[in-house]
Amino acid sequence: MVFDRLRKVMTSSDDFDDEYIEIDLEKEEKENKVLVKLFVLKSYDEVNDVLNALRQGYTIAVIDIKTLRQKDSIELKRAVSKIKKTTDALEGSIAGFGENIIIVTPSFAKISKEVSKPKGDQSKHKFETY
Repeated sequence: MVFDRLRKVMTSSDDFDDEYIEIDLEKEEKENKVLVKLFVLKSYDEVNDVLNALRQGYTIAVIDIKTLRQKDSIELKRAVSKIKKTTDALEGSIAGFGENIIIVTPSFAKISKEVSKPKGDQSKHKFETY
């Protein structure tokens, strides 16, 4: 009895004569843009913020480790080790830039660790690998 009433309401064509909704699927925009995010590691606990951003899959992390390096080198080694393990699990790339910067990319980006040298410069420059 109740189902009969529902069926009548649902199948009633009085309200929907030749009306329809058109959905344009080409107008959907994806918000999956690559985000380059800067981090400053002041303590080991701040590593989780970096790891959460990397796990989202669209973040390239530029991490300043100078403060943590000056504060506690053991904590720095633990932090870098944790970042490296997560990067390896996500199949990303990690490299050091100078003494105080680490760059971490997701799997779709690769860090070239060789810097092209200008003509006449005989010194060899490389990124540090972790």
